[in-house]
Amino acid sequence: MQQYKRLAGQTALYGLGTIVPRFLNYVVLTPFYTNIFTVEQYGIVTNLYAYVVFLLILLTYGLETGYFKFTKSENDPGRVYSTIMASLFTTSVMFIAVVLIFNPSIARILEYPNREYLIVLFSLVVAIDAFSAVPFAKLRYENKAKKFGYLKIFNVLVNLLFNFIFFILFPWLLKKEGFGFVAALYDPSIGVGYVFLSNLMASFLTLVLLLPEVNISVRLVDRALLKRVLKYSMPLLVVGLAGTINEVADKELIKQLVPDSEQPMRQLGIYGANYKLGMLMTIFIQMFRYAAEPFYFSKMKDYDAREVYARVMKFFTIFGLLIFLGVLLYLDIFKWFIAQKHHVGLHIVPIILMANLFLGVNYNLSIWYKLSNLTRYGAVIALVGAGITLSMNFLLVPVYGYEGAAWATLICYFSMMVISYFMGRRHYRIPYPVGSIFVYIAIALGIFFATKYIHYPGTFFKYLINSLFLFAFIGVVFTREKIRLEDVREFFKR
Repeated sequence: MQQYKRLAGQTALYGLGTIVPRFLNYVVLTPFYTNIFTVEQYGIVTNLYAYVVFLLILLTYGLETGYFKFTKSENDPGRVYSTIMASLFTTSVMFIAVVLIFNPSIARILEYPNREYLIVLFSLVVAIDAFSAVPFAKLRYENKAKKFGYLKIFNVLVNLLFNFIFFILFPWLLKKEGFGFVAALYDPSIGVGYVFLSNLMASFLTLVLLLPEVNISVRLVDRALLKRVLKYSMPLLVVGLAGTINEVADKELIKQLVPDSEQPMRQLGIYGANYKLGMLMTIFIQMFRYAAEPFYFSKMKDYDAREVYARVMKFFTIFGLLIFLGVLLYLDIFKWFIAQKHHVGLHIVPIILMANLFLGVNYNLSIWYKLSNLTRYGAVIALVGAGITLSMNFLLVPVYGYEGAAWATLICYFSMMVISYFMGRRHYRIPYPVGSIFVYIAIALGIFFATKYIHYPGTFFKYLINSLFLFAFIGVVFTREKIRLEDVREFFKR
């Protein structure tokens, strides 16, 4: 029980640094952007942030997981950390130099000519965040979850502050007499560029506060060690890049594959906004990942490690299904976090939620190749997933638009989950309770589809009936897992 409490406690603490920032973005920035920008302008934000995700994977090249692995196995953690940080610093500086040199060509390729400043801004954000990734991983390894959380919250608060300055304060001051100096600081024609400038200021100031954790010792940099770390981590780069293709290719392909007559940028804006309604699932997965990765590596030598991994998987799925039901049973409330003009795309939210749940299950499954030094198999699974993503998008998006992109995401993550499970059974068998997990998924889907066919006499009764369904699911979990209220109280005791 104690080890599960520790994992749950760490997950909750990392939730401070995950839920609060994402929640603030969710309830503040998403409705803010979708209201002040046109659907097409919000499509630009969605498109460029998709590239940010891809580049962050490229510039961290699996070193976060490599840090956990080698810090646990090597006798000199300081040497591991300094070696990895020196590598990250070198590649981040090289990336910025390449962007500055080839900026006009990059802007032209990305179809943002005459907006080179957008490319520079989001590239600086990427470089700083990539360099900060391992210091944040160090905080996780050292169980400094509170500091991790405070820095993440600081980052989003600064981001919100500069968004307020650029999109509300400065435009208001320009209309007032006596504030002519604002014209030297603010150019309305930059528009969505201030989204990335706000992010840049937040990332830079966060890095300043993170500097005590950077602490690179040049004399400890070990080239031989770096080669071993890279041999382990580079397949994880392939995993990350292929995974990013799965995550962001749909945004780019909507822009490219939807006919002009069907307004591709408008569809992209609708898709991006409704995708955000699946953010609670993404937040849960992220906060769990922050806690689970160091936890899994710390358990790897215990005699009951595989049984622990299996039990964690089951309860991860149960909590994910609670989020799935929680969002969909109260979608009439959640939908107001995006502007009404985006509500036409609400029908894709169940697809996105279930797809992201399968992604989280796949993350849990991935522990078999990380622990057994078989990361090359992870690369194979990820590349197969990327192939499925691209082929399904090319097949479905021209016909069904953004709805086709949502189904492509679900098909990809489900396929990867199945492939990883069967490969793991061969190389690092973990006794996952597959039957029990699928029973819970079937019950949750049954509840969702049942609510689609109920005629509710009014809003009050709709929420009442849906709440009863949610509590019924929880009741099934307590009954099947033989959970008593005393067990719950004991779990939450310090």
